[in-house]
Amino acid sequence: MFGLAHVLFADTRFVISATALGGLFIGSFLNVLIYRLPLMLEAAYAYPHEQESLGAGQLPSTPVTLATPVAPLTLATPRSHCPACKRPVRPVENIPVLSYLFLRGRCAGCQARIPLRYPLIELGSALLAAGAAWHFGPTLQLAGALLLLWALTALFFIDLDHQILPDCLTLPLLWLGLLFNSFAAFVPLREAVWGAVAGYAALWSIFWIFRLFTGKDGMGYGDFKLLAALGAWLGWAPLLPIIVLASTGAAVVGLWQMRLRDTGHEQIMAFGPYLAVAGAVALFWEMGRWVGNLMLI
Repeated sequence: MFGLAHVLFADTRFVISATALGGLFIGSFLNVLIYRLPLMLEAAYAYPHEQESLGAGQLPSTPVTLATPVAPLTLATPRSHCPACKRPVRPVENIPVLSYLFLRGRCAGCQARIPLRYPLIELGSALLAAGAAWHFGPTLQLAGALLLLWALTALFFIDLDHQILPDCLTLPLLWLGLLFNSFAAFVPLREAVWGAVAGYAALWSIFWIFRLFTGKDGMGYGDFKLLAALGAWLGWAPLLPIIVLASTGAAVVGLWQMRLRDTGHEQIMAFGPYLAVAGAVALFWEMGRWVGNLMLI
């Protein structure tokens, strides 16, 4: 049995295919996480704050309301269902990508359109997993790269939709980076620790300098924590290229949006998605090694 496992994991095509297949199902879970986690956080935040506004022994005159009315919600319950007709999604209708194609992008009950983003996230998760398997092979690095890439995917879409980077994702991601690098999976532990410190300090400094000169907040504290997490995984060396790449992407998209809307008004723009993309690029292109080599020239 162990001999068969050794042969299979020595086969690059098997490793890539198996990892991509797992990535499809993780992508399905990411869809749930991206949709439900912000609602769970909103519910957890809203109820205590309404209670604080009431006097002793008082009851709220109206129930706590959310942007989307939900029953008590977790990542596991209630079962996935159509938001239009509330029909539960059957297991056969929940197969990543294939079910979307079989149903032609519509609910089997009420024929409401299923957002194209769901299968695209599943497919993207599989492609990222396959790319990581091809790049790192069956190693500890592959396990870490998959966790990092899937977390960045979730953070990308949550920040894009809600302009938040939840601590319950960014902080465990930071500690996981330090844990993996305690085995020197990507960089030595010392570089990982300094990467976390430098990542947070860099954006914290930019935030306060920008605020000093403009009186405005240029980004949120979640961005500091996300860059700190990237530093914990990749070390301090790729942080500057990550910041430059993310800032360039944000500037280009921001100018493009202003041109489309034909307005000079300021638009709220999440910076987390650009950090997430830049972090994934740094992971695959090993920017830290490039920077280290440049410093030796």
